[in-house]
Amino acid sequence: MFGEQARFPRENVKVSGVSTEYTRVGDEGGKAKFHFCPTCGATVYYSLESLDGFVGIPVGAFADPSFPAPRVSVYEERMHSWVVPPADAEHIP
Repeated sequence: MFGEQARFPRENVKVSGVSTEYTRVGDEGGKAKFHFCPTCGATVYYSLESLDGFVGIPVGAFADPSFPAPRVSVYEERMHSWVVPPADAEHIP
């Protein structure tokens, strides 16, 4: 799975409203809990078992063309061929 996301310290995020939760198990056994809008199905936020102190939000949820570029890039082998991570981003295999 590949996606652009922003991660924020959990104490800086306030979640309100209703979401549908789905837990996914990753390649290495770690779990991620995804929260979806029950009306349209869009991913609203997620949390990773291994990074419990953070909340991840898909960058597209911000609808802000001036949102900062990624500083870290992971799972690049799974990204679409047309995605080009910033050259100055940290690249984690």
